Amino acid sequence: MTAPGAMGLCVGLDVGTSGAKGIVVAGDGTVVAAAGADYPLLTPRPGWTEQEPEAWWRASCAVLQTLRAKAPGPIEALGLTGQMHGAVFLDEDARVIRPAILWNDQRTAAECVEIERRVGAERLRRIAGNPALTGFQAPKALWLRRHEPAAHARVRHLLLPKDFIRLRLTGTLASDASDAAGTLLLDLAARDWSAEVLGALEIPRAWLPRVHEGPEVTGRVSTDGAAASGLPHGLPVVAGGGDNAAAAVGCGAVRPGTGFGSLGTSGVVFVPSAGLQIDPSGALHAFCHAVPGQYHLMGVVLSAGGSLRWYQDVIGAPPGVADPYDALMAAAADVAPGADGLFFLPYLAGERTPHMDPRARAAWIGLTLAHDRRHLVRAVLEGVSFALKDSLALMERLGVSPELLYALGGGARSPVWRQILGAALGVRLQRLAAEEGPAMGAALLAAVGAGVHADVEAAVAAAVRTAGAPEAPDSALAERYAELHRRFAALYPALVGAGAW
Repeated sequence: MTAPGAMGLCVGLDVGTSGAKGIVVAGDGTVVAAAGADYPLLTPRPGWTEQEPEAWWRASCAVLQTLRAKAPGPIEALGLTGQMHGAVFLDEDARVIRPAILWNDQRTAAECVEIERRVGAERLRRIAGNPALTGFQAPKALWLRRHEPAAHARVRHLLLPKDFIRLRLTGTLASDASDAAGTLLLDLAARDWSAEVLGALEIPRAWLPRVHEGPEVTGRVSTDGAAASGLPHGLPVVAGGGDNAAAAVGCGAVRPGTGFGSLGTSGVVFVPSAGLQIDPSGALHAFCHAVPGQYHLMGVVLSAGGSLRWYQDVIGAPPGVADPYDALMAAAADVAPGADGLFFLPYLAGERTPHMDPRARAAWIGLTLAHDRRHLVRAVLEGVSFALKDSLALMERLGVSPELLYALGGGARSPVWRQILGAALGVRLQRLAAEEGPAMGAALLAAVGAGVHADVEAAVAAAVRTAGAPEAPDSALAERYAELHRRFAALYPALVGAGAW
């Protein structure tokens, strides 16, 4: 007799920056098992971030073994997701040559300049959808050629992090369009590698895996993969997606008119589009979605919830409170919109969208003797929300306007911050009953590949559960914030023009 919740079980594995996380999901969206395992981040020099791919593999195997033991029935398929942009260099025997260089590594500034010189900055954006940024994979390959020529001479395969796990599980070299879009080597329109970019950068096409759509089966668990992971031999492994695209599937942002707004450590506005839309300025990321044939635009604020965490760590909540974050939100709610003329620029770690300025600095603007802790906190919440509005405004100029955003991340659990964010964006926000992150999206893509659901939209309809009705922005507050955002948007150019940093 089949156990309750055991029908259509699929696994989603997320190879993240801090650790691997996996879940087993039934066809109706019920999470019946979960497991995680951490691994270290290596920082051999300032600005460098690396990890050992073998550490990913050990952690992934530990997670998969636990999930197999906890699963109440047979597993139908596995989907993969994980940190984007990283570079895993392998030799002709698929052995790791050196530690992987990660998405947040900053060593490749010179190589980014070289890429835009070789390809042409405008041409690169037209093909790959993005300017050359230090986090992306392509500049890492050029860096290796320049700085570690002996290692570079041994390279025969160049993989993204989750695709290294796929290779170890199945023996198959494969990727998906959403993750491959973050390499700078993909022709977004063709959803395949760009011969023009590869030729200009002298990167052999033979180094790169075949590109699939998110729900496509890319291979099956091999005998060795089964012995190491505990998964059944022959289990289908689908392409999956990069972490943000998989998170979008996991929350239901799989069609134009929807999207998600995330208030994690960083902040993200992610909006699907039926066709390819590229921001001419390069401030917005344009990537393939994990949904077959779809694309998405994405803006990133580097310090969203991180700004509030910094405030709590440095300044702190009022003394004697049980929950400091509840106290901070209560303090912010006690102040009128606009924080009595106080603005906060949340550029504590530089900024991505829309300024693409790693040197940008955070600031409170307009401080007076009348301001206190409450105003400071309110300004932080509003400043982060205005920074996310910067991204949405760029999307709207391209004709991409969501009607509803799923509210994700720890900050979105606060009714106070959700009200501020919804009014600042001018968009309805929808909460989820449970937020499982990218691993949920990977599991749903696996369910489509296994035939549990007909397509991604059907999987989302069956499995993604919301909490309550969508929350419409307060019209009076939205009008007030539209004016305040115009003033906020003028502050960065004024400070840069004044030589503030």
